[in-house]
Amino acid sequence: MKSDQDAVADVVNLYAYALDNRDWARLDEVFASDAVVRYGSVDAPPVQGSADIVTTIRSFLDRCGPSQHLLGNHIIDIDGDTASSTCKGRVMHIGRGDRAVRTYECFGVYRDRLSRSAAGWRIVERSFEIHFELGDRHAVLGGPADS
Repeated sequence: MKSDQDAVADVVNLYAYALDNRDWARLDEVFASDAVVRYGSVDAPPVQGSADIVTTIRSFLDRCGPSQHLLGNHIIDIDGDTASSTCKGRVMHIGRGDRAVRTYECFGVYRDRLSRSAAGWRIVERSFEIHFELGDRHAVLGGPADS
């Protein structure tokens, strides 16, 4: 039987696999239905609800080619049926089509709050604070071109 810490780490890591495999249905095993996320900084506008979270993720990743989300240095604290998780993230994105020569890479910190339910551990609150970016985010993931 897995420890709670291992089960929480599995949920956090499943997120990376689901994104890189574009397996959007697997995100039901990652996020609670009422989860809230903030991408880019802890002050970023919140995205609320698992359906809107998946839509937001897809608005970026559906525009690019392959990606690789590498997570490590997990710190997990369990308190009954709640948990907190912090880990480092390094993410590489490759452009698609005529932009396949473009890349965008970032690294930062994922901070999660999780809750245990009958279905298992789920993220209820997540932030990804980007500490460094390399490449052209907009050329790879969409949006206005960088100057």
